[in-house]
Amino acid sequence: MTGNEFRFFLSCDISVPVTFRVERLEGNLPLPNPKSPDLETNAPTENRTKELFVECALYIDGAPFGLPTRTRLESSGPSYCWNELITLTTKYRDLTAQSQLTFTVWDLSHGEGLIGGATILLFNNKKQLKTGKQKLRLWAGKEADGTFPTSTPGKVPRHERGELERLEKLVNKYERGQIQRVDWLDRLTFKTMERIKERESLKNGSSHLYLVVDFCSFEHRVVFQESGANFLFPSPIASTNDIVVVWDPEVGKINPSEHKQLKLARSLTRGVIDRDLKPSSNERKSIQRILKYPPTRTLSGDERQLLWKFRFSLMSEKRALTKFLRCVEWSDVQEAKQALELMGKWEMIDVCDALELLSPVFESEEVRAYAVSVLERADDEELQCYLLQLVQALRFERSDKSRLSHFLVQRALRNIELASFLRWYVAVELYDPAYAKRFYCTYEILEENMMKIAAGVNGEEDGFKQWQSLVRQTELTAQLCSITREVRNVRGNTQKKIEKLRQLLSGLLSELTYFDEPIRSPLAPGVLIAGIVPSESSIFKSALHPLRLSFRTANGGTCKIIFKKGDDLRQDQLVVQMVSLMDRLLKLENLDLHLTPYKVLATGQDEGMLEFIPSRSLAQILSENRSIISYLQKFHPDDHGPFGITATCLETFIKSCAGYSVITYILGIGDRHLDNLLLRNDGGLFHVDFGFILGRDPKPFPPPMKLCKEMVEAMGGAESQYYTRFKSYCCEAYNILRKSSNLILNLFYLMAGSNIPDIASDPEKGILKLQEKFRLDLDDEASIHFFQDLINESVSALFPQMVETIHRWAQYWR
Repeated sequence: MTGNEFRFFLSCDISVPVTFRVERLEGNLPLPNPKSPDLETNAPTENRTKELFVECALYIDGAPFGLPTRTRLESSGPSYCWNELITLTTKYRDLTAQSQLTFTVWDLSHGEGLIGGATILLFNNKKQLKTGKQKLRLWAGKEADGTFPTSTPGKVPRHERGELERLEKLVNKYERGQIQRVDWLDRLTFKTMERIKERESLKNGSSHLYLVVDFCSFEHRVVFQESGANFLFPSPIASTNDIVVVWDPEVGKINPSEHKQLKLARSLTRGVIDRDLKPSSNERKSIQRILKYPPTRTLSGDERQLLWKFRFSLMSEKRALTKFLRCVEWSDVQEAKQALELMGKWEMIDVCDALELLSPVFESEEVRAYAVSVLERADDEELQCYLLQLVQALRFERSDKSRLSHFLVQRALRNIELASFLRWYVAVELYDPAYAKRFYCTYEILEENMMKIAAGVNGEEDGFKQWQSLVRQTELTAQLCSITREVRNVRGNTQKKIEKLRQLLSGLLSELTYFDEPIRSPLAPGVLIAGIVPSESSIFKSALHPLRLSFRTANGGTCKIIFKKGDDLRQDQLVVQMVSLMDRLLKLENLDLHLTPYKVLATGQDEGMLEFIPSRSLAQILSENRSIISYLQKFHPDDHGPFGITATCLETFIKSCAGYSVITYILGIGDRHLDNLLLRNDGGLFHVDFGFILGRDPKPFPPPMKLCKEMVEAMGGAESQYYTRFKSYCCEAYNILRKSSNLILNLFYLMAGSNIPDIASDPEKGILKLQEKFRLDLDDEASIHFFQDLINESVSALFPQMVETIHRWAQYWR
């Protein structure tokens, strides 16, 4: 929802009963009068237990409506907490603008003693239903008055409101989700608020009693509207120039006149005329502007009409097909039929545009089948780049056995690596209750078809053996989960846990050191692994104790894998896939930035594997060496080279810094610190741990991109020729990736229904943030200036250095 939209429900459309929760009483109860005839003279008043209940009643236009409702008795003083849900027989649609709720607190410990009462209007002065927690000041010794206007308003008078009331109003907004949650800042804020409450309580005393009531909340605001005719109370004529807001219930509905005009303009009888129409110069400019729109942008009515009008002349423009299909009125059978005929004759679109047609926007089975036919042209390498998103696109299909599902299975049968990844991507989604049946259907189709494959003439395995080799991957991960649990239960330091790991691999689980038959590596199915080497396996010093396992391969080599249990790796898997894709896009333009797209595979909701890359964190390097350069001098010394290292090593460092600076900026990767920036011995820098993406960051005021002081110093400082070269690589890479913005946006759009945390929380907002990073409103030259300013802004940001120091302290004490 954009900032200019105001979505709401009308009260007359809500047919559910009025519901609220009576929570608690705040403040100290007054001591009962010792002269009261109801009290026994021999009982000390301070020891008497009070038994309180709240009486609630609904008043409409000053008259009682329905019977009063009472809460249960509560005697757990001094803080009386009922926390009782009250549901009235009256429905929201029956309320008027002057509907009020009255609350009267009674004490039954000595007869029926009156504590106090308060009244609250259900709608505010903007005719919006009040929601969330409401703190009502009780009028001591007075029964709540339901007449209009009331004599016992629960709202604190404006002139008496202080800091406490202002904070409580903000807390109410926070609880309703109108204020963004920032965990570390929230904790500090609530602690400060408690201190303010104590201070205000001591300063003002506790002369007032408050009743806390929690009103029911809805997905959107509820605006008052009477049932029946569409009218509001006429506003009185006033001398002031107040703006009167009138809610129009027809906003967003189809205008009959406009709809008729649209039908006439798009009438199929005009097809003969439209066939020969050519756009004018201005119309051609407008069409070209529309074709440059990102796939996330919604077309206006005029833009849709323009594309429909010139649909015949646009058929030779392949970029125009996706935009044309967006302007079709699919509910009109004849119009949809003509659109599908034109689609078949249209210039064949590119694979990246076909991905857009698999998004949830397009529901037509024919359109989605056309997209699949285009994907058939992609080779296996390209298809593997998009496989994760294509599996997610199964959510948007109309049936379990869709054309897309069969296409993915057929391609997997021809390539065992695709089959392995497809099986894992589908298996992980079986945990999603909403779509488990659909993904299981694809899993079954893959299994059934693979079992039918006969052995090849060149010695290829038959389908049964191939499938069994994939199933054994799951058995391996299950055993690794068991090992992780055993190791975590060992008390003591990391060294004792490592000893336990090696003991298990050499003893009880010795079958893992030599497999009966080689297993395809889940991370790289082309590699056959034959067993684990216990002496070379270890455990990382971390809260989750990830395993670092060294596997011997069938050809006599080794490969190292990290196995993590207790962490959802699906987000890391997506980010690393994007890094790999961007690396491919840059290399297609002859720009190799020496990126390290290590492999990541989520094998469950909270488990997965990562490729181990020999490297060290910048935090560790800088704690043991004076600088990054002095560390690289150990591996690539050159007395005649720049800064005492080889030119190749420095170039690798500069290029990798540039590549990751651009990629982390575009993907909005947060929580960057020196412990998740790693450096290879050849000078290649890379990022790990992607718990925050698309602009989310636990740190306050993060710079636009993570470029720390030490990295700039390793390039010779901000005035050196090498730093200038770094900026040049950044700008070049940024412009290359901007050309493929549609592909990247389409891939993220297909992830909209996934369970990846930073996307699932608000897919629309996340994709729009990603789109903003590409600055599609700028040309190449303007984007270079923009990105250079961005780099300068990040380098001059001193505040993150302080946060970095705090993080180092946290890591040290861990």
